[in-house]
Amino acid sequence: MQLYNTLSAKEREILIEEAGKERLTISFYKYAHIGNTSIFRDYLFIHWNELDVLGRIYVANEGINAQLSVPAENFEKFKHHLDGISFLNNVRLNIAIEQDNKSFLKLKVKVRKKIVADGLNDNTFDVTDKGVHVNAEAFNELIEDPDTVLVDMRNHYESEIGHFKNAITPDVDTFRDSLDIIENDLKEHKEDKKLVMYCTGGIRCEKASAYYKHKGFKQVYQLEGGIIDYTRQVKKRNLENKFIGKNFVFDHRRGERISEDIISNCHQCGAPCDTHVNCANEACHLLFIQCHTCAEKMNDCCSDACKEIHELPFETQKKLRKGKGASNKIFKKGRSEVLKFKK
Repeated sequence: MQLYNTLSAKEREILIEEAGKERLTISFYKYAHIGNTSIFRDYLFIHWNELDVLGRIYVANEGINAQLSVPAENFEKFKHHLDGISFLNNVRLNIAIEQDNKSFLKLKVKVRKKIVADGLNDNTFDVTDKGVHVNAEAFNELIEDPDTVLVDMRNHYESEIGHFKNAITPDVDTFRDSLDIIENDLKEHKEDKKLVMYCTGGIRCEKASAYYKHKGFKQVYQLEGGIIDYTRQVKKRNLENKFIGKNFVFDHRRGERISEDIISNCHQCGAPCDTHVNCANEACHLLFIQCHTCAEKMNDCCSDACKEIHELPFETQKKLRKGKGASNKIFKKGRSEVLKFKK
């Protein structure tokens, strides 16, 4: 029984182009108790592979976290399959604002210890005792309240290109890094302030809200559906948009434009820019912001050293990488001494 991809990303990309059919980029999550994660993983792969679903899905004992792409013509079949899984019946699906048929090129369903790496011991608190979920309209009202503290639960490279007005944006590399920093910074306001949180689709806030209630915060709120659903509600209900810039997304697109504001800059020349790229040198692959001018000048690389390597014959590059582990810069997300204009 096939439980793996038989096509490379490039082969899949060609097939998508030849098919010429619209695909929908979707994300969803659900905290639930899953017993045998391996069986559940295989079950999802078999059924979703038949529907030509592509994406990155994490399954753990605590639930599921999915970012995927499905052919528009198969959406109803996909939704019907989800509804047939008890804990996923009527789960909220965040459909991307900007569609890209190549947002994902492989189906990867992986078993993990957690659906989001948070570094928390879930046995020490009730993860179901979460904060109040609010829609876009209530969120807009809350963040104008002087007794509200608005916190961005995402990482530095996400908030750098876009965030809500007046939000606290921790300079962190991972979600787990932000939890203790935020608690320490706001420890004097556990009783008197409303703690309002947001993230991309809601999953990080879901766990964080329960954690902060456990830590003694009395008024905890989270934006239902995150930035993705907020944007949809704003457009549908003609509400005021309070998000500026781009929303970083974890697929091939790397970002969805929410407002026309460009609040970040090219990490190489300092020009206004909010386009994330990965260094073309496969031994580096650093995520950073690069404008079109620098992309042409640097051959899509982050540094002169990477440019020199990238311009070598492919087989030579492979020999240079042989026997070496992945560069730590892969995980630095824009933190590198070669980037002169990183904020």
